[in-house]
Amino acid sequence: MRPSRSNISDFMSFVPDADETKAVLFVEVCIGKSYIELRLTNLVEYASSINEAVDQYYENPNRHSQRSHRPPSSMNNSMTASTTAWAQSGDLNHTTSPTSPTEPPSYALATRSISVSTGSQTSPRPSFVATSSSVSRHPHENALIRAAKVRAQDESEMQKMLHSVQLSCRIYNPEIEPEHETHLLCECPVHMYWKRRLNRLDVLEMWSKAVVYPGEKPYHDFAHLRLSNNNPYSNIMTSYSLAGASIYGIAKPNPELHAKFVQQTIALDSALNKKAQAAVQLMEPSFNIWELEQLESLVSNMSLTRRTSANDELNSEKSSKRSRFRKALSVSSSDERTASKIKKKLAGSFQLRSEILKEEQGRWQDGIDRQIVSTYQERIGIARAVSEIRMQKPIQYLNHLRAGYFEPIPVAWQSQASNPLRFTIEASAGWRGVTPAWRGYKDTAEERLYWVLSHRSGCQITTKPDLISELELARERIASAVDSHPRYHSPDDICRNRYPREGYSKQITQDFETTYDIGSPTDETMLLLDVRGSMDFNPLRPNYNQYLITSLLKTDQPKSKDLAKAILRRFIEALGKHDSNGLGYPFVTFSSQANYINLVNGWNLNDVWRNVRFTGRSRVMVGWQKVKEMHFQKHSETATFHPIYGWQAGPQTPKLRLILILGGEVNDMDEFELSLFDVSWASITILLMGADGCLHHHRQASRLRRMADSNPHISFIEAQGLVPERLVTHELLKHHLGQDFSMSEFENLEQQTAELPSPSEPRAQRTQSGQSQLEQLLIELPSVEETRIWQRDYQLPQTPGLYELSGVQRPTELPANDRSVAVQHPPRPTRPAPSPPQLDHPLDPPPPYLETGSSQ
Repeated sequence: MRPSRSNISDFMSFVPDADETKAVLFVEVCIGKSYIELRLTNLVEYASSINEAVDQYYENPNRHSQRSHRPPSSMNNSMTASTTAWAQSGDLNHTTSPTSPTEPPSYALATRSISVSTGSQTSPRPSFVATSSSVSRHPHENALIRAAKVRAQDESEMQKMLHSVQLSCRIYNPEIEPEHETHLLCECPVHMYWKRRLNRLDVLEMWSKAVVYPGEKPYHDFAHLRLSNNNPYSNIMTSYSLAGASIYGIAKPNPELHAKFVQQTIALDSALNKKAQAAVQLMEPSFNIWELEQLESLVSNMSLTRRTSANDELNSEKSSKRSRFRKALSVSSSDERTASKIKKKLAGSFQLRSEILKEEQGRWQDGIDRQIVSTYQERIGIARAVSEIRMQKPIQYLNHLRAGYFEPIPVAWQSQASNPLRFTIEASAGWRGVTPAWRGYKDTAEERLYWVLSHRSGCQITTKPDLISELELARERIASAVDSHPRYHSPDDICRNRYPREGYSKQITQDFETTYDIGSPTDETMLLLDVRGSMDFNPLRPNYNQYLITSLLKTDQPKSKDLAKAILRRFIEALGKHDSNGLGYPFVTFSSQANYINLVNGWNLNDVWRNVRFTGRSRVMVGWQKVKEMHFQKHSETATFHPIYGWQAGPQTPKLRLILILGGEVNDMDEFELSLFDVSWASITILLMGADGCLHHHRQASRLRRMADSNPHISFIEAQGLVPERLVTHELLKHHLGQDFSMSEFENLEQQTAELPSPSEPRAQRTQSGQSQLEQLLIELPSVEETRIWQRDYQLPQTPGLYELSGVQRPTELPANDRSVAVQHPPRPTRPAPSPPQLDHPLDPPPPYLETGSSQ
């Protein structure tokens, strides 16, 4: 009998470089009897025969090349399909363990083999994880990927619509959805939004089935549609009260009811997360699914022994009537029932293992993919946790694997308006996450971020603080602010010129010793500026009543764009003097899109600033992607590009030092932090500007501080209210250059910036000398009378003499050839100075909750 698809698949999993013809030859020689019969009757002998065939191939790949056996075309097609797209799940039920049970899964090119029966290491040869680089890449899909594609079509639009409806109803808390007191259908924004939500029930069901764990049931918040809708959040108190409804039926949240709503939701989230985690843990196999062959052999031997003893018992003259009666009625003994249950569990475990292997092979199709994934896990510190989850919690491992938790973020996601890391998690509406304890997170990026933080080696488990804890921490930070040192105060600060009230705002200082990311002369600097629309307005500060935002208040401080420009000027001039760089630094802006502006230095900052447009909503991943592309395209010879995971830095890639200036909270900060975990080729210094005493600013500052504490390549600086610009500039220099500048060194650097030469002089600029400069000349100049006589003799027009010139220096531009040739210019008409345009409403009003919705 010729080898079957499963035989060829087993052989090819260990020898990926062999073609189908050689696989058939070696398997046919080493297995002498019927392949299917041998595999079903004696698994150990079958595994030994496959192992022998693999050994013979590595000893001499051309051993059976003289055999004239050729499989028919149908068999050849089936084998080709099995090697390129893997076999069906039924053919993989007895796939052998890819790794040793005591070692983590190998995603790179391995140099050891695993025994099929015992899992021990044998003769050195590549294991099944080393796939051939010549195999063509095919797109991988699973149920979660298909559901994500469908959900991404209108996810961003739904988030924008919700934000718009919240604005129209003056709702500033993102956790509160608008409600309408009347059940009659109308064309109001609230009902239009609920109609759109109702039309997405099929998408909700598809997504829930893709991420749900065994034993869990999907649900939604449309209770009137189904009687069996088991929504555990249906009994949570609402934030609205009937007394707060307006004459149009639009209800308003009540602070007291909203506080109870928040407290009950937090308590229920915690209880359901613990219950779900415990339930999933009980469903995990109690044995190692990578050693199923040994367990199956023991169960088969136990059943065979029991059957033999039962036959002897029937043939014996002293057998009891009870035994004969039980056998006559075909009643199984306790041992047989136990063996039957174990066989059922084994069948499910074989199926689970085959799904894991199929998913791994589909996601990581060659050795380069596995090497990148292995490096990624090592850099972010989850390699050990992934190995343990793969061995001890295979059900959770499969769910996380399908969601891409163990690999870098695909580069295609970063350019999409909505991707699997930007999906909203809403427990009350049934929109689930990926992990068992998904409740309480705002989106899938935040869920994955805290999963990584909790599974890093050598780090404590990090849990997300709830809304109450975040507000308490923000109030503590506001109370801990202190006055800045008077040595940093300057009359040139923009806050002193435009807002001449006494004193500066208190600032948050670091009480602990800062560890700097030390720089090198080959490092390169880039500037990334947030240009959202709210940067062109005076910052807003929310007014809280318990946990409910009732209004937004304007602050008496400079616009964020003016403060950013003033700080950039000081920083660029000081850094240019330190680096002896007169050309400037690449300047990139981002909001909903990213744009490279120009090289910026202390001389052309005003000209460059005219090209900056402040509009849109902030997405930091757009700017980060632009910066990465510019950096790696410049140094493409030192890096490699992967079609899925993007640019991979090499050992010779220069380090990028990035200054990131933010004007508030950004929607995709969690995704940005995830992308920075494995970035060892960059050092990022983040400056966050905000309103004085703003709880939102300090909530975001707390997250960025935790982000900097968990990543050595990230530094964080904050500025609130009326800011001493020299203080911020000093801190930026210290963190950016990776060294502790003393105050005297900083002041010396500031004094030198006044002598910084112009980077380019396209035309010579001359200055006519005044009275004070003429006294220093070494030659004797003619007097006034001598000058007038000379002008009269040569019939020259009357012009003032040198001594009659004004003492004010007036620059005069000479021709390009720098020769003293008289050039007459036509008189220029005098024009009034241009006045800035006075617009009633220059831009859309800033979002009330600091960019909580999705940005486009």
